[in-house]
Amino acid sequence: MFKVNKLTDYATVVLIEIARSNVVRSSQHLSERTGIPLPTVAKIMKNLNKAGLVASQRGAGGGYALGRKPVEITIADVIQAVEGPIALTACADTSEEHCGIESICPVQGKWNRVNTAVRTALTEVTLADMAEDVSTFGPALRAPAATPAL
Repeated sequence: MFKVNKLTDYATVVLIEIARSNVVRSSQHLSERTGIPLPTVAKIMKNLNKAGLVASQRGAGGGYALGRKPVEITIADVIQAVEGPIALTACADTSEEHCGIESICPVQGKWNRVNTAVRTALTEVTLADMAEDVSTFGPALRAPAATPAL
């Protein structure tokens, strides 16, 4: 199964929260609003800041704001900020891993086409797209349990 890790999922949630309010938010506030533990938010914000997806502001009213407009931040940007280069296999051009059978592998280099297609698809989805139709985080989003019919 191909999936992003939990930190990337959390990073997307935090970025959506910042994008919705369009004001500087502290890590504490982001943790309270999203339900993500504060140490995890702090780790995520460090990665997002380093990648330029958020900008940090010090001081009494300090915290984080988006580093770019939501339409300029892609899901590929978020994944790369948290997980590193997008590479589906060790033999993809963007992989930092090395494969033990590179010299005899019949598919060496062939995964690059798939990797490029996935990366392209991820660059076509923006933070603005992800923030669309999100009204609120937390318990308010949870639908009440269905009552069984008698």
